[in-house]
Amino acid sequence: MSETQTPALQYRLDGPDDAPVLILGPSLGTTWHMWDRQVPELAKQWRIFRFDLPGHGGAPAYPAGSVGDLTARLLATLDRLGIQRFGYAGCALGGAVGLELALRHPERVASLALIAASPRFGTPDEFRQRGVIVRTNGLDPIARTSPDRWFTGGFAAAQPAITDWAVQMVRTTDPGCYIAACEALAAFDVRADLAHVGVPTLVLVGSDDQVTGPAEARTLVAGIPDARLAVVPGASHLVPVEQPAAVTDLLVRHFSTAWQPAYDSATGQTAIPAAPVKPVLAAPPQISPIAEIAPAVPAPFVGGGRPDPYDAGIKVRREVLGDAHVDRALAQADEFSGDFQEFVTRYAWGEIWDRPGLDRRSRSCVTLTALVAGGHLEELGFHVRAALRNGLTPVEIREVLLQAAVYCGVPAANSAFKVAQQVIREETTPEE
Repeated sequence: MSETQTPALQYRLDGPDDAPVLILGPSLGTTWHMWDRQVPELAKQWRIFRFDLPGHGGAPAYPAGSVGDLTARLLATLDRLGIQRFGYAGCALGGAVGLELALRHPERVASLALIAASPRFGTPDEFRQRGVIVRTNGLDPIARTSPDRWFTGGFAAAQPAITDWAVQMVRTTDPGCYIAACEALAAFDVRADLAHVGVPTLVLVGSDDQVTGPAEARTLVAGIPDARLAVVPGASHLVPVEQPAAVTDLLVRHFSTAWQPAYDSATGQTAIPAAPVKPVLAAPPQISPIAEIAPAVPAPFVGGGRPDPYDAGIKVRREVLGDAHVDRALAQADEFSGDFQEFVTRYAWGEIWDRPGLDRRSRSCVTLTALVAGGHLEELGFHVRAALRNGLTPVEIREVLLQAAVYCGVPAANSAFKVAQQVIREETTPEE
């Protein structure tokens, strides 16, 4: 593969060669086998295209750091196969890919199903924290707890073979690709764009899903103009595995009755189907949005003929330190300290941390050393957390502090080791 060629995805095709293509997208930590129970029925009407995420299921381990990158790889794979238009059903991260397709490449998508999906998956801090745990401990802690997130307790107890399969599926994933996928979910947020999804959409969720549950599903239905909601009782996050028959039936009904005609760019019109199809799904209930999304308040512009670095600064500051820390710092700002918070965001984070000359790992090393030298132990604590988020391992942080002991003094390094040890213990201990 050349350096400029978009990596292809590992895929599998089932069903008639001449049938319309229906793509099934997987969840983080799973493989295309999560759809095994749906394929026999779906393949009667559609050419089923399933794919594995990078580093999942033995797929080549080329990490994809954003949903947009993953979507580009999927489209490149489809282009090489000559597949231009398709229906798409995706679960969780696979659902994020579906939203990206519908928003950025609407001419390719005929119909959409979003399963256990959300316009924003939790908070960026949650997924970056998961990346820290994987980087430090490997995937075993995530694998062991995956059945708790994916299945209801009754199903997990009654189906030990499927539970073991789920654990092994996560355990055999490439850690670097898993961490990159966590970063992709951390950065994904299309809440403000939902009104631009212009294809018929089924939003499907398990009634007991504690990861992306009915509340997130209703947010999607409220925001997408042509959306229908289906809540599957007795199912958690990996609803296609836990309730395969119900999910299969809903997908067949949706894609049989809600397939948008192709758009003709020459005429600017959609093709008229030979025989209009009568939908069988009920109209969506009137649902109020879960919350209003307040418009961003623009920061004051700094002169000088170039963009104000404040916006870039607040983005980098949140990515490095975490939303909780930044929100706390901004909330504590008052008339006396507000200008200082703006100064730090604009110049430290927007001007320096956002410069391309050093990557964030290197900047964390420099920052830790400087804080040890200055004896700034309070700031050292949250910059150790930032270093872990930026990709440094505990071993690498230890080496930075040992280096600092030589050049900054043993007493300073001794205090720094105590702070760092506590932070690393808190940040890298997996949840049971």
